[in-house]
Amino acid sequence: MASPSYDLGQVRAEIPILQTHVPLNNCSQAPQCLRTRAAAETYLASWNEAGMDWDTWIAETEAARGEFAALISVDPDDVAVATSVSQATASVASGLDYAGDRRRVVASGAEFPTVGHVWLAQERFGAQVEWVPVRDGRVELGDYEDAIDERTLIVSACRGYYQTGFKQDIGEIARIAHDAGALLYVDAYQTLGSEPFDAPASGADFVASGNLKFLMGIPGIAFLWVRPGLADGLRPAVTGWFGREDPYAFDATRLDWGKGARRLDLGTPPILEAYVARAGMRWLRELGLEAIGAWTSLLGQRCVDGALDRGLHVLGPTDSDRKAPTTAIICEQSHEVELALRSVNVIASARGPVVRLAPHFYNSVDDVDRALDALAAAVRKVA
Repeated sequence: MASPSYDLGQVRAEIPILQTHVPLNNCSQAPQCLRTRAAAETYLASWNEAGMDWDTWIAETEAARGEFAALISVDPDDVAVATSVSQATASVASGLDYAGDRRRVVASGAEFPTVGHVWLAQERFGAQVEWVPVRDGRVELGDYEDAIDERTLIVSACRGYYQTGFKQDIGEIARIAHDAGALLYVDAYQTLGSEPFDAPASGADFVASGNLKFLMGIPGIAFLWVRPGLADGLRPAVTGWFGREDPYAFDATRLDWGKGARRLDLGTPPILEAYVARAGMRWLRELGLEAIGAWTSLLGQRCVDGALDRGLHVLGPTDSDRKAPTTAIICEQSHEVELALRSVNVIASARGPVVRLAPHFYNSVDDVDRALDALAAAVRKVA
């Protein structure tokens, strides 16, 4: 049977829930592992024993910033620490100027709702939001070419579509946007951690991701990369004391700006979440994203092929080169199917008309096959 280049048994031994369940819901939430639990307990012990250990806690936040930077091949000074992709997007959006002729925001219909909501909220300040349509679970490059013009200020294009796993060609979208003089904002939440990703080489100008999905973390923390040289032109209205040149000046009357992307930092950073985030990302880097990407691609294709073999209907791409590990199975009663899977200890994630299976580096081929058998039975039962 196929196996990854790393020791899958050793990896699986670090994730306790695998003893009883088949978690295939990384598009929603990563499972707890021994490393992330230990990281959380390190913070809790520090809080309990020292009461306050601010220097150590901030150092851990900086280490997490550095870990994210290493993951996407950038400098830590070009990375901001956020509490969510919602907040990261809002910080960028509120720092742009919509007063001139170039005020259009072109967003793909594949954006997670929070990202679309943030751009729509800028319309009160003069932004004009236009949508690139989703067609059969995909977004076509030709539709970007039709939508982007000299009036476009920024393009918002997720790397992976949360519903179907469709991966957008960020390099080509960047080319189209930059040829028109526009910026490119990328939400990489649904792919980062499941594949190698070089942010500067991608062509994007902004890349954001939270940590609770394929980065093996928890809610409450996210990171935002800003292409060097761009941050200095941003004056975000969504800001906080850690976005200052010297947060410890404690001067409420002075709105100066931190160095590089640090001006997009907000308030008191998410300390506990930073401990967990760093541990999860460090594990991924130790295993190697090339190896993880190869294995998750194989498992993703197994999901597609196995679903079709069982008479299930796949929404979106069926070629592993065009998709994240996530596979979307059309179900009229997706929530009921998710609950039926839960009853047999298979964890999937329903979104709208689909149930999503999203394996990660710790899953086995047997996990995928067991989940597909359970899904086919659940679909027949609920229908």
